[in-house]
Amino acid sequence: MAWMNQTLVTEFFVKGFSETPHLQPLFFVFFLSLYTVALSGNILIFVTISFNSTLHTPMYFFLVNLAVVDILCTSTILPKLLGNMVGRKTISYEGCMAQLYFFTLSLGAELLLFTAMAYDHVAICHPLHCSTMMSKRVCMLLAAAASVWAMTAIGSSVHTGLMIQLTFCGPNKINHFLCEIPSLLLLSCTSTYLNNIMIIIADIYFGVINFVLTMVSYGFIICSILKIRTTEGKKKAFSTCSSHLIVVTIYYTTVIYTYILPGSGSSMDNVKVVAVLYTTISPTLNPLIYTLRNKDFKIALKKIFPFIK
Repeated sequence: MAWMNQTLVTEFFVKGFSETPHLQPLFFVFFLSLYTVALSGNILIFVTISFNSTLHTPMYFFLVNLAVVDILCTSTILPKLLGNMVGRKTISYEGCMAQLYFFTLSLGAELLLFTAMAYDHVAICHPLHCSTMMSKRVCMLLAAAASVWAMTAIGSSVHTGLMIQLTFCGPNKINHFLCEIPSLLLLSCTSTYLNNIMIIIADIYFGVINFVLTMVSYGFIICSILKIRTTEGKKKAFSTCSSHLIVVTIYYTTVIYTYILPGSGSSMDNVKVVAVLYTTISPTLNPLIYTLRNKDFKIALKKIFPFIK
């Protein structure tokens, strides 16, 4: 075969977010700021909930898991992106495969967590059975059943394993700022048939099925809210799930744009901007959206960190 006479790729050149030299310092400060906020905010959520027994409820259990996923996602992408902005824009083959694994893991886990959290909010439709439906044990089983960690780990292992089986013999320039499946498949010298099949399966399971389940859950929630007679009651009920609905809408919109509708004729620059939304902006906003109006969390936060006002 022709590729056997060529040198196998040992590192990839990453095009990055922008190739405009005078914008590099601005983008560096921008992404460094986002990473700092995302990391500190999600760590704060993890510490506050973990060390405060009053917050050991289903909703906060899922928030802890979501915080861990967001820390994993941003730490997988942003340090290397920042490093490439001030140094040589390369990533080793092994580093690329590792980034691919942890990125797909965090992406799948986030989608599954959204589904589990939507089920948690359905409890407002059955207030008399809330404690029974969403006990801590059921919450743990739900997370496992939804494959938040186990299935995403398996899925990521399959995707990464199939990617390792491919041969990369040049070109080796990734037209993106991270190692993701679509960009890497374009560089393969061998057949990507199995990889494409797995992408379709993953899109159906992680994307379509979980999106439908989440929307069905919110259908029940909306029906329950509409049955509430008082306006104040409706506002209070909606406030319990509005933040989650905002996050889900942003995340699914960007993921569908990138992975479910890749042939929409969008430019690579648009794809990069959208990728920033679900790899950086969403993990940064999640702590603010979920805790900004949460009185219980604020009280718990002040108990652990008294200097916070």
